[in-house]
Amino acid sequence: MPEAARQAAFKCIMDLLGAALAGVNEKAVVATRRMAVSMMGQGSVPVWFSDAKTTPAGAAWANSAAASILDIDDGNRLARGHPGAAIIPTAFAIGQETGASLERIIAAIVIGYEVGVTIAAARLVYGNTGTWSSYAVVATAAALRGTGADVVEHALAIAGESAPNQLFASAASQVPPPEGSDVKEGIPWSVVTGLMALGLAEGGHTGPRNILDSVNHYRFAEDLNFGGELHICRTYLKLYACCRHVHAPLDALLATMGAHGIKGADIDAIEVDAYAGALRISNKVDPENLTDIQYSIPYCLGLVALAGREMLLPLTVEALGRDDVRKLAAKVTLRQCEEFNASFPAQTLAKVAIIANGQRFVSGVTAPKGEASDPLTWQETRAKFKDVSRWVATEVTSDALLDAIEKMRDGSMDELTSQLSGLDLTSVNDAGRAAGSKGVLR
Repeated sequence: MPEAARQAAFKCIMDLLGAALAGVNEKAVVATRRMAVSMMGQGSVPVWFSDAKTTPAGAAWANSAAASILDIDDGNRLARGHPGAAIIPTAFAIGQETGASLERIIAAIVIGYEVGVTIAAARLVYGNTGTWSSYAVVATAAALRGTGADVVEHALAIAGESAPNQLFASAASQVPPPEGSDVKEGIPWSVVTGLMALGLAEGGHTGPRNILDSVNHYRFAEDLNFGGELHICRTYLKLYACCRHVHAPLDALLATMGAHGIKGADIDAIEVDAYAGALRISNKVDPENLTDIQYSIPYCLGLVALAGREMLLPLTVEALGRDDVRKLAAKVTLRQCEEFNASFPAQTLAKVAIIANGQRFVSGVTAPKGEASDPLTWQETRAKFKDVSRWVATEVTSDALLDAIEKMRDGSMDELTSQLSGLDLTSVNDAGRAAGSKGVLR
C-alpha cells in the first residue's frame, strides 16, 4: 500500500471505532446484536465492546450497525455515501477468521474503498449506501481470503443484484416522505448481503457477471484511477452526528454566530442557501425520532444555536421534543442555489444568513469541516473519538483504546484485538451517563 493510503486507513479505523463505541447501546444496535448471535450462531469473532462472540458474518453485521447508527461515520464525496461502516467491520471480522496480518487487513480495507467508491460513482441513479456497499464488502473479504478472480466476478454480481434496494428511502421525493427509521441507509444489511454473496459464489452459485456493463445503470469513468489518488485518501470525516448535507449550514451558522457574538435566543430567522441534494432530505421541523433529526437542517440549526454543537456529538434523546428548538427551526428558510448545485457532489457548499436584533448577518460560502481537501489531523480525530464516546466510555477506557490504536499504527494489532474482545460496555445506560466522563468538546 502507498504510505498515504495506509495512514488514511489507520485514521478511518480510529474514526469508525469511535462511532461504533458511541452507538453500541442504541436500541437498534442491541436488537441487531441479539439477532446476529441468535441467527448467525456462536463463534469466535468478537462483537465490539460487548461480551458477545459470533460468526464472522454476525460480528461484521452487529459492528456495522453500531458504527452507522448515529450517522457519525466517514463518507466519500464521489460515492455520495459511507463506505467505512461496511468495509472496516468486514475487514476486522474476516481478518480474524483468516488469521490475516495487520498489513493484509489494511490492504483489504484500501481495496474495499477503491472498489466500492468506484462502483458507487459509476451509478446513473442515486442510491443510499446499502445499494452499493455490498460490492465493497465482497472486495474486502475476497482480498483477505485470497479468492480467485472467477469467483469474485460472480460474488460481485450476486451482491449487486441482492443488495438492499432502498427504493423508498433513496428516491428524491416521496409522497408520503419516508419516516425516520433505523433502517436508514441499509449499511449493516449490505454487509450480510456481501458476505453471503461471496460465500455463495465460493460454493458455485452464479450471478449476472455483466451487471456492471449495463449502460442503463452504470457509466464508468475512462480513468478508474480518478487522477491517481486512492479513494480512501479522499474520504471525509464528520464532526456532527447528522447527514453530511447538514454540516455546511451548521459550520456557517456557528462561524457567523461566533464572529458577531450572536446568541441563539437573539435569532429571529435563519436563511440557508444550499444545493438541491440538501433540500431533498426530510428537513422536518418537528422530528419524531433521532433519525428525523439527523436528516433535518432546520432542527439541527435550531438545536446547535440554542444548546451548542455538543448536542450533535453525539446525538441523544435529550435533543428530541424541545419546544424552543422547534420554534427556531420553524423560522429557518431553505433555498436552492444554482452555483452550489453546479459544484455538487464534488463539494457540499452552503451559505447562511442570520436575522437577529434587527440586523442581517451573512456567512461566507462554507464547506463542511473534515473534507478530504482539508482533512482532520490525527490529533483532531483522536479528540473526536473521545468526544463522541464520552457517554459510553470513561476517560481511562477511551485512552486505553486510543493507545491500542496508536500501537496498531506502529505495527502491532494485538492490544487492539484484546481491547475489542475484552471490553463490555453494554451495561452503560442513560443513568450512567451523568456519572461518566463528559469530556471537553474541542
